[in-house]
Amino acid sequence: MNDNIHPSLQAMAAVERVQRLFAAQRAACLAQPCPSADERLERLRALKRQTQRYQGLLSEAMSTDFGFRPAAESKMLDLLGSVLEANHAIAHVKRWMKPSKRSTELLFLGNRLTVTYQPKGVVGVIVPWNFPIYLALGPLVTALAAGNRVMIKMSEVTPATNAVFKRLLAEVYPEDLVAVVGEELADPNVFTSLPFDHIVFTGSPAVGRIVMRTAAQNLTPVTLELGGKSPAVVSRHYPLADAARRITHGKSVNGGQICIAPDYALVPRESVDAFVAAVRTGFEAMYGGHTEGNPHFTSVVSDRQLHRLQAALDDARAKGATVTACAPLPAAGNRQLPLHIVTGATPDMTVLQEELFGPVLPVVPYDQLDDAIAFIHARPRPLALYCFSHDAAERDELLRRTHSGGVTLNDWGWHAINHDAPFGGIGNSGIGNYHGEEGFRELSHARTVFERRRWFPTQLFHPPYGSFVQKLALKFFLGHGDPDLR
Repeated sequence: MNDNIHPSLQAMAAVERVQRLFAAQRAACLAQPCPSADERLERLRALKRQTQRYQGLLSEAMSTDFGFRPAAESKMLDLLGSVLEANHAIAHVKRWMKPSKRSTELLFLGNRLTVTYQPKGVVGVIVPWNFPIYLALGPLVTALAAGNRVMIKMSEVTPATNAVFKRLLAEVYPEDLVAVVGEELADPNVFTSLPFDHIVFTGSPAVGRIVMRTAAQNLTPVTLELGGKSPAVVSRHYPLADAARRITHGKSVNGGQICIAPDYALVPRESVDAFVAAVRTGFEAMYGGHTEGNPHFTSVVSDRQLHRLQAALDDARAKGATVTACAPLPAAGNRQLPLHIVTGATPDMTVLQEELFGPVLPVVPYDQLDDAIAFIHARPRPLALYCFSHDAAERDELLRRTHSGGVTLNDWGWHAINHDAPFGGIGNSGIGNYHGEEGFRELSHARTVFERRRWFPTQLFHPPYGSFVQKLALKFFLGHGDPDLR
């Protein structure tokens, strides 16, 4: 868009484009409401090829947007997961599309009952900045597998990535099939207020509520993936150093800016000091004791996010917590913030109230498993839960008595990139699922089809009432009732 155009005119042009794109996709959907399996497969294969082709440009763009992000990290976190998801959909979409045979009620025995999976139509996908490609391509793969058309709203924080992503998609899809808007759309409510057939949103619970409210004006169903404070419970039945190393990885990769990162660690009281020391050792092993200029460590994405994290640490210090940095602080202007461990935190501190979404790890002591469970219950249901224990009974107890969107045992996060299983939250951490067959179902309409055989006499249930067949059926299914009940 021409920089010489007045900002208000640019904003108007962006709104008009979004409305025009939606109208084009709606018209195309009506013209071709249910693409064949072969058409869906070709669209998915094209997306996979483009992701592989553009891996270098995408990695460079994401590093530009973050301030610095290792190319290997971008490829492992954003691009590998996207290709794995595409592979899974390509392998299974024909089976997912098959109608599901169902059993009729005994009363209608001999007739045919099926459930068919119909594309919903036009799906809106709202993408956050922390994994701008994976969290765009994941829902896109699912939506295309389900036969939908897709409009994607990228974050204003990732303009370089947005530009490459638009180019990638434009080479293989017309805009009436897949279209992208980004930072040029100043008011995101313009996007969410469109009468989509489904919206997939990834972001914070606060913004998720706004999306859900706006979507409700059109009765648009939503899938919300919202994050939250995901706990990592370290048991007495697990090697402390190994748990510390894996939690350290979860809090440091992508600068800790991950919705399923372990937000805080629950550690046996007597092991807190040893755990802190093990986290520092693990950080040293991965990043060599420094972050500034480190080619393996991702920056906090913006000054705004950095100031938010620093304010949370300042709040903890002011209220009596101990804050331990795992490496020297970088110079002003560098946002490669090292992992900070917070001990002695209390419930009135920001670090135990808000999702941290960065390299800050509160360590909370507990005495018995019941205490750890009570601590988890006192907070909204998280997107993920991590349990480090080799005691099967203890693991089962924790899983039975808690809720979370997903779980990884004896590590962190890996459940989310296994695409044959659903991914989503519960309660404050989200609504609905995508990935795999559950994602296909989420973005399809399950349409029940009852076929009456030509010989089946449903007219026997027409008025006038009181026929022998009607009385017999009612007596068989309802019994006699209680004549004395008044």
